[in-house]
Amino acid sequence: MAAALVTGASSGIGRETALMLSDMGYDLVLVARDKAALEAVAKRAKTRCIVLPADLSSRENCKRVYESTKKLDIEILVNDAGFGVFGEFTSAPLDRQMNMLDVNVGAVHILTYLFLRDMRAKNKGHILNVSSLAAFAPGPLLSGYYAGKAYVLNLSLAIAKELKKENSNVKISILCPGPVNTDFNRRAGVEFSIKPLSAEAAARAAVFGMFNGKTVIIPGLFNKLSAFGMRYLPRGLVMDACYFIQHRKKKVK
Repeated sequence: MAAALVTGASSGIGRETALMLSDMGYDLVLVARDKAALEAVAKRAKTRCIVLPADLSSRENCKRVYESTKKLDIEILVNDAGFGVFGEFTSAPLDRQMNMLDVNVGAVHILTYLFLRDMRAKNKGHILNVSSLAAFAPGPLLSGYYAGKAYVLNLSLAIAKELKKENSNVKISILCPGPVNTDFNRRAGVEFSIKPLSAEAAARAAVFGMFNGKTVIIPGLFNKLSAFGMRYLPRGLVMDACYFIQHRKKKVK
């Protein structure tokens, strides 16, 4: 049976996406740092699951994930693992910022590269890279997170064009949600300043869009309009708006 490998599968969008794919009949490879949380997800799944605890900030661990699963028929790769670091650029600890970039950017790049080679050879497969509405603008107070999500968006768009030019049956999609009710803000150390989308709704949009061949998936009309505005409004105005939104977030003690 074809399988789906989902990173960040212990909670949030990753967990909900994995469970939806299991409902559709896909076996699962669940990847995250928290083994107990992954096992809890596996108990809810309707198909066979492999629990693969891994800290994806390590390049070697990313390669081990691939080596451990390359003999399986991985038909879907979901790169969802990620977190944010809130604060002014020089105030947030450098080590934590670099750890964030290793997960949000490095792991996505490595896993996409490794699994895409196999999918291209088989001429089938789907890759879903989770980016963010943040990818469309610079983000004061979450500068590294915004920049990393822009990397994921632009990398994935470029790969999508390459695949289209070679008439490949492999498809790549990018999920760009606005605020989602996940563990993201807890790890970043802040609280939402606006009402978030549920993880289930974001995952539903992602799975539906992926199987319908959408390249960029932006759930919700407001978020679609926001992405349009961030691309075409003056950059200074966009950055002022982003700063205002982020500055309103309350620090969690």
